[in-house]
Amino acid sequence: MSPTQRREEPLALARREDRSGVATLTLQSPASRNALSLAMIEALIDAFVAIEADPATRVVVLAGDGPALSAGHDLKELQAHRNDADRGRAFFERAMTRCADLMRAIVALEKPVIAAVEGVATAAGCQLVAACDLAIAGADARFALPGVSIGLFCSTPLVAVGRAVSRKHAMEMALTGDLYDAETAERFGLVNRVVPVGAALAEAHALAQRIAARSAATLAIGKRAYYRQIDMPLDEAYALAGRAMIDNLLHPDSAEGAAAFLDKRPPRWEGA
Repeated sequence: MSPTQRREEPLALARREDRSGVATLTLQSPASRNALSLAMIEALIDAFVAIEADPATRVVVLAGDGPALSAGHDLKELQAHRNDADRGRAFFERAMTRCADLMRAIVALEKPVIAAVEGVATAAGCQLVAACDLAIAGADARFALPGVSIGLFCSTPLVAVGRAVSRKHAMEMALTGDLYDAETAERFGLVNRVVPVGAALAEAHALAQRIAARSAATLAIGKRAYYRQIDMPLDEAYALAGRAMIDNLLHPDSAEGAAAFLDKRPPRWEGA
């Protein structure tokens, strides 16, 4: 397949489109505001597994159809299972476990993931944004951890959000349940930047294309090392990062990149 050829892979709840090394995953359940039902979570996990195994994909963009990236867990689905014999415990455990698996899959994916946010990203939808490596928000985007308003503290969303923003900002979001505008989300560090309404996906694609031009092996080494060292004590972090740098230096793309820089020519990355 040529680098500019477009491939579309229809899924029931998440659509994948590939172009020039960038896979765009679009949540497409606008009637539910792209709620993270168990079926939606499974569709996204399957999509990330397929992307991990696809050497042609270098960067992922995550977007949503309709007025939301995602409004979080499917409250109607959760509520329906309260009628189960165990009051929903087994389903709740399954839903929380698989949602955590999805968030970990994004972090573990050795390819950058960029969220393109228009409209709302709330509860587990806000968690989804926080789990991504980068995020671009349209000016009308809104973010919240609103569970406290219905008696359900957003404990699992705080795992990702609390690692993306300061502790006090994360707790403010979770304790108030308030909606925060895109500019505040940028100030908190939840998103990288704010663009005009409707421009988030185009800006995310432009950013993805710049990143996709880099060495895939280098991106994988760097992302893996960053997330492993970020919560380590300083000495352990430097030791791990040093090993990552050495592994990177020994990779053929590092030698090629240095040679291309010195020769004043574009690099020819392995597998590109």
